[in-house]
Amino acid sequence: MTNAADRTQASKKLRLITLTGVFASLIYILTAFVHIPTGAGYTHAGDGIIFLAASLLPAPYAMAAGAIGGALADGLSGFAVWMPATIIIKAVTCLFFTSKGDRIVTKRNLLGLIPSLILCVCGYSLYQGIFMTEHFSAATISAAFVQTPAYCIQTAASSVLYILLGKALDGIHFKRMTAALSEKPKAKA
Repeated sequence: MTNAADRTQASKKLRLITLTGVFASLIYILTAFVHIPTGAGYTHAGDGIIFLAASLLPAPYAMAAGAIGGALADGLSGFAVWMPATIIIKAVTCLFFTSKGDRIVTKRNLLGLIPSLILCVCGYSLYQGIFMTEHFSAATISAAFVQTPAYCIQTAASSVLYILLGKALDGIHFKRMTAALSEKPKAKA
């Protein structure tokens, strides 16, 4: 009996790792190939997939998908200097959402978009103002916050993508279907 339980647990973990890889790939693609250069970096809709991953996967897996996908996009798009900030910001962003319940677009997840915006604006601006300048000063921090409109557009576009995809997946009861995949098979009578 323990052997069957171990196999079921290993199978569930393998599915989660596979989904994490799929989400990391989607995040990378939407971030690296569907972006608009702005100032020191670029604006993209890849965060929408991070929000979706955080609404479907347990937090550690969603955090891994966000950090890996975002960091790969930065590193392979010529923006490797942003990787440390991206790894932290994208992983923390996942904590504003929940995968509990049988719907993706929930009140809690919609409210999670607000701290995601704040973290994106403040996190990247502070990183730029502190770590990407020769000296730390109020002027360098102020100058870094010039990118705020681009970060707002990025989060807005990602939010729209997340809501559209989430509503579509909720419409086909995606979470219920995927939950059925991870249930234990019933024993033969």
